[in-house]
Parts: sequence; structure tokens; C-alpha cells
Amino acid sequence: MPFVTQKFKLNTRLMLAMAVMATTQAVLIGGFAWFNLSRSLDDEIGHRALVVAKTVAAMPSIIDGIQQRDLTLLASLTERLTDENDALFIVVGDRGMIRLAHPNPERLGKSMADDEGDQGQTALIRGIAYVNKAEGSLGPSMRARAPVYDSTGEDIIGVVSVGYSLNQIRTLIARYAVWLLAVSGGILLFSMGIAMVITRRLKREIFGLEPDEIARSFKEQEATLESVREGIIAINREGRITTFNPQAIRMVGLAEGSSVLGQPIQSVLPDSALEDIMQTGDAQLDEEVWLNGTQMIVNRIPLKQNDVIVGAVSSFRPRNEVDLVSRQLTRIEQYADTLRSQAHEYSNKLHTIAGLIQLNAKEDALRLIGAEAVDQQKVLELIVRNIDNPVVAGCLLGKHSRAKEMGLKLNFDPDSQLSDLPGSLSADQLVSLLGNLIDNALEATRQERGAGGEVQLSMTDLGHDLIIEVQDQGPGIPPEQAEQIFQKGFTSKADGDHGLGLHLVQTIIDHCGGTIHFEPVLPTGTRVICYIPKRGQDHR
Repeated sequence: MPFVTQKFKLNTRLMLAMAVMATTQAVLIGGFAWFNLSRSLDDEIGHRALVVAKTVAAMPSIIDGIQQRDLTLLASLTERLTDENDALFIVVGDRGMIRLAHPNPERLGKSMADDEGDQGQTALIRGIAYVNKAEGSLGPSMRARAPVYDSTGEDIIGVVSVGYSLNQIRTLIARYAVWLLAVSGGILLFSMGIAMVITRRLKREIFGLEPDEIARSFKEQEATLESVREGIIAINREGRITTFNPQAIRMVGLAEGSSVLGQPIQSVLPDSALEDIMQTGDAQLDEEVWLNGTQMIVNRIPLKQNDVIVGAVSSFRPRNEVDLVSRQLTRIEQYADTLRSQAHEYSNKLHTIAGLIQLNAKEDALRLIGAEAVDQQKVLELIVRNIDNPVVAGCLLGKHSRAKEMGLKLNFDPDSQLSDLPGSLSADQLVSLLGNLIDNALEATRQERGAGGEVQLSMTDLGHDLIIEVQDQGPGIPPEQAEQIFQKGFTSKADGDHGLGLHLVQTIIDHCGGTIHFEPVLPTGTRVICYIPKRGQDHR
């Protein structure tokens, strides 16, 4: 069986198993039927032979023929009776077991004991009729012996032997055997058809997976549940727990190593509300709830199979962890582009430096390091010197790296300056505004120019307004889209996952009481100019 499980798929294995079962069943049924049929036919033929033997032995003409030793009469009678009863032979013998009538005249006058030894004496001495199988002068037969009494019915004067050919019986059994084989074949084909239906349905139920794939998926799921930081709970349609990972046990305050699988969810975590999800069928996302006295951010969804709810699953984390992550994300989001871009850029340069060192070209390696350091230092010094707000400075540094990754160049006006933020504008809002404008400019420039394109950025707060200018080398803004570009969801990109950036920019500008407009740049490109009044308190 290991060979079968390794070499064949589940469908084939099930078909083979069903075939073996069906074949075994057919053989057992056929063998049982064959045995019973053979025995029944033997009994039936034996009984028939016995009845005929007793009937012939009681015939007056047979009695007279034996007493008078009228061989002609006996021959005539036995021949007719043999034909009438479809027998193989009818033999008549006297008290000394000497044949008086026999289908083969050459056997007349010879002892019937030659065929069966002393068994024939049973009918003569004891007066008992019997049936047996014997190999006689006419071949194997099922024969019956009956004693012949005289007219008074007191003395035994002879014996009658009636036989039916065993070859005829076997021929009859063979006819039934063909029918049995046909039935057995039908059972086998029917079983194979049922097996095919069952295997196909089973494969659909297990999503076409093989047993080893199911085992691997189970192990992967088990490892995943143990590795994730969220608590995960799942229940079946009876409301009993099927999944309760270690993080969930820790977060809800259960003892470490607690075994809760198979228990009702209501007895372990009454306020989970998972059974309510199964009742309503509605998912709940990012809900704030209390579980065992701890405030959690919870997601709950129903589990469906063939559009029927078969359970529910919940994932959750403590609210304080989510708040901490949110605060950290606010601070580091602006550096994400920088890290991603520089990782790709510097990996190539590090490989180059490593290669130069291996070639013992240390001077070239040092020059490459120096050139890179000088270029990066110039940008860093320009941004840090002119931009006082570190959050905004970090955003600009990240966009500079992003531009290099795209094969473009983001140029900062050396006369740019940002000392104080307008009172109505926070650093996060300015980062969002600059990020969206620069991203749009980079995308437009790459679309029109490809690698080597440039984007210009300038900002100043020397007057009464904060003025921001972003100029790209893109295809420009068609006149028919000029009134739509600030609408939420509008985008000129093929990817539909856009249409929020400029709408957000317009929202921030309107909130600050500023203005934004576009100017075409020759030969191609667009200049975006934003004016934001500097009234109010500093938001640095």
C-alpha cells in the first residue's frame, strides 16, 4: 500500500479500492451463489432420481418382469421410462445384483456391484432407498437405488437404479454461471460508477487537494496561526471552538497551554459574539470591544461553504498595541519611500564597491564612496539648511530618493526656504500636500520623458504666503480635464486605484484659505503653484 499511496492520486486510489471491494464482493456473492446452485441442483436431481426409482420399483410390470426374469419386457419398460423421465439410465437387477435390464446389452447378466462395490446391498438387505454419486459404466451420474418387493410387499426380489448424468448437471450449472458472471460484472461496473461519483464529489469538497497537500496545508495553517501576533478564534456551526491560537489565549487572559478546542465558545469567551455573526451573516471589521476585561480591536467574519454559513472566525489585538503602532506609523510613514528607494539604489553600489575591493581597486572604491557621499551630502545639507521643520525635511529627502529610483531627478531650488508653517497648516498636512504634488509630477514626467526626466521644486515663506511651486515635464493637462482633476475619484491613469491625491490637496488648500492653479510649460509640462496664507499660530 505505500507504493499505491505514493504513486497514485486520491481519485485513482479510491477507484482501485472500490474496484477491489467490488471485485471481492462479486467473487464472494458469485461463489456463494455457485455453491448454493450446485447443491440445490444436486439435491433436486437426486430427489428426482429417488422418486423415479421408487416409482419404477413399485410398478407391477417391473415386479412381474423380475419374478419371471422376462428380460425383453424389462428392457422395453426401462427404455420407455428412461425416455419419459429424461434419465441417463434405468437399470434393473435381481436379488443377487445381477443386471436384468441395462441400456448396454453387453452389461446384462453382470453384477451391479462392479460399479459400486457393496453399496448396492443397502437397498437389498436393508430395504432402504438412497441417492449417491458414482462412476458407472455410463459415466459419472447422480443415481438413486430403490428395493423391489414382491407382490405381497414382504420380500425383496430385486433393485432398481435410476441415474442422471452429472455432465448434464454441470452443463446446466454452466448456463447459470454465465448469468452469475453477468450479474457480477454489472455489480462491478455499478460500483465503479458509484466510486467515480463519490471521488469527484469528495475532490470538490476538499478543493481538489491530495491528502499530502491537505496535510501540508494544515501544517502551514498551524504554523501561521502560531506565528501571527493577532489572536485568532474560529468556531464551527455548533458553536464549538476549532481554532484558538496561543496569542488569543494570552490576550484574553487564559492560562498558558489551556486546551479549549471542542468546547462551546460561550463557556470560554461569552462576549466573543461569534455566534451572533453566524446568525446575521454580516462581517464586523475594526470593532472596538471588551474581551475578558481587555479593550480589543476586533474583526469578525462568517465562514461560508457553498453559500451556507458553517462557522465564524475572529482576529483581534489589544487596543493599546494598535494605538502605539498608529502613533509610530504617523512618524515613520514619511521615511518609508526613502528606505525603500535607497535599499535598491545602494544595494547595487555596495555590490560594485565589493567587486572593486575584491579586485584590489581600493582607490576606485574610495572614489565611488566619496562621490556618492558628496552627492547625498549636498542634497541633505540643502534640505536641512533651508527647511526648519524635520518632518517636512524627511519627506523631501524621501521623495528625492524615490525620484532616483524611478530614473528621474528631483531638483530643489537652492533659494527655497521654510521657517514657519502657516497657523492653519500642520506639518502632517504639508507633508501630504507636498507628497501628492511631487508624486503626480514624477509619474507625469516618467510617462512623457522616461528615464532622465526632471522635476523642479521651489517653496518660500518670505512674504505673507507660503508659496509652493512644482514643475514637471509631463504631457500637460488637457483643457477638458482642467475642471475635473480636483474631483474625488477622477484620474487620467489606466489603473483605477487613483483619484484621491489632488482632491486631498484641494481640501487642504481650501481649509487653509489658499489657492492653487496650473500653468502650462513649454515645450511640455505643467507648473503647479499653491498660495497658503501665513496667518495664525506656528505649527512646527
